[in-house]
Amino acid sequence: MEFLESAVNLNSRRKGSIEVITGSMFSGKTEELIRRLKRARFAGLKVEIFKPCVDRRYSENRVVSHDDKSINSTPVENATSILLMAGDCDVVGIDEAQFFDNSIIEVCNKLADDGKRVVVAGLDMDFMGRPFGPLPDLLAIAEYVTKVHAICTRCGNLAQYSYRKTSDERQILLGEKDIYEPLCRDCFNKAQKKLK
Repeated sequence: MEFLESAVNLNSRRKGSIEVITGSMFSGKTEELIRRLKRARFAGLKVEIFKPCVDRRYSENRVVSHDDKSINSTPVENATSILLMAGDCDVVGIDEAQFFDNSIIEVCNKLADDGKRVVVAGLDMDFMGRPFGPLPDLLAIAEYVTKVHAICTRCGNLAQYSYRKTSDERQILLGEKDIYEPLCRDCFNKAQKKLK
């Protein structure tokens, strides 16, 4: 009986938190996000998942990893919509956070302050190797950070860069292996020198 009472007390004192899963393209960020959210559902927690409307590469209403794992999601135009739709859930998942503006930082803080576990996935660097959107600030405020790595397609080392194989200069250009490849620092620097 004492064990049950302490479990109830722990649940009523649940504290919110922010977890960020980051890394290059093809590193398994979305796969890890999906894994954590499915485990939360298995534990009986109410989970809501959101993604930016701009990302329709695989599905309009699902978060889908490169290896075809998926989970239902709600596409949103902006980060503040997440606050309106998160409701009474226990866990909020957010994919492709780099596509949101800086309001995503305030949204994640508000959700965590309200006692929700917030799990965010996104690219930490753009195709030029520069910090990408709100991710650096999200990394700074997160209680937990997981940096995942792809494998460099040129040498087989761990890769942390999303190298763009086209000359398009836009920061946001949705694409897959036809446009991007994961590279390690050395191979990325060599590829960048060839462009100059």
